[in-house]
Amino acid sequence: MLLKRYMGNLLLLILLFLLLAFFFLGDVFIPKAIDFSDYPMLHSVFVVFLGLFLESIPFLFLGAIASSFIQLFISEEIIQRMIPKRPLTAIFAAIAAALIIPVCECAIIPVVRRLIQKGVPVHAGVVLLVTAPILNVIVFGSTFYAFQNNPSILYGRIILCVLTAIIAGLFIHIFSTKDVVKEDKLELVQGHEHDSQSSKWTSFIDHTSQEFFMVGRYFIIGALFASVFQVFMDRSVMADIGQAPIKGTALMMGIAFVLSLCSSADAFVAASFSHSFLPGSILGFLVFGPMLDLKNVLIMMSCFKRSFVVTYVLLIFAVVFSLCLIAGGLISKGGF
Repeated sequence: MLLKRYMGNLLLLILLFLLLAFFFLGDVFIPKAIDFSDYPMLHSVFVVFLGLFLESIPFLFLGAIASSFIQLFISEEIIQRMIPKRPLTAIFAAIAAALIIPVCECAIIPVVRRLIQKGVPVHAGVVLLVTAPILNVIVFGSTFYAFQNNPSILYGRIILCVLTAIIAGLFIHIFSTKDVVKEDKLELVQGHEHDSQSSKWTSFIDHTSQEFFMVGRYFIIGALFASVFQVFMDRSVMADIGQAPIKGTALMMGIAFVLSLCSSADAFVAASFSHSFLPGSILGFLVFGPMLDLKNVLIMMSCFKRSFVVTYVLLIFAVVFSLCLIAGGLISKGGF
């Protein structure tokens, strides 16, 4: 057990060192170590994967830190006192909490899992999963900047996010069970060792490293698939169906799912599609992507039971798809 804990900490230090090396020296040594001249597509996959990796890993690490802090330093009693008793009130409280939680779609998953384990209702946790990646200042600013000439996209993104959260939260409250979290297999220091502050911080480091690597391995698989798709995606096919509301919205949601972009930067990618797709389809990309993408589903599978993940995926897709079709119709008529 001790060996496993120390190996986790050692691997964490090695990974952090490699991240720094990639960031500062990658453009110098990587082209020399790996000759991509004969494989331009492979080079493109590597570049896209490295971009996703470096963009998201810091947020995964912050999510692991937040999860560990909640586990070790916030008691169930504190959580219970903070949660409103009424389901609808709890939903709006979770939406308000999302405004002050500065984490992306990758980092929020382990945080929500830990909060549910501490006593937060499942439907309130779902609301956090839906809203936290979108309802923050960075996403507001990037979306406004990318769509300065079309503010309805910014307003639509915020409104559809809140509506999706309310609908999904109520659905989960009515139909879902409370037992949705996978059994926690992280080995924490238990018992009398928690009585001292130093042992708590030791457990905090151990838990952070194990949480980070448990979630990180699923993220890497998802990022690799997303990189391959981005490189080999045929954009001419998309342009042919971009003006059809139903097909265009479904396609843009599918693209958002596979590309697995960070919500703080996806608005600029969406703007590049704005000449080929209708506003409702663009909203599908901007609303669905932060809530669900390939790497996030794999991360969710490591944190929650499969039945809950399947329910969540189908629910979010159906709600976002329907709302985007309605919003697209309203925007086309000048009513949004």
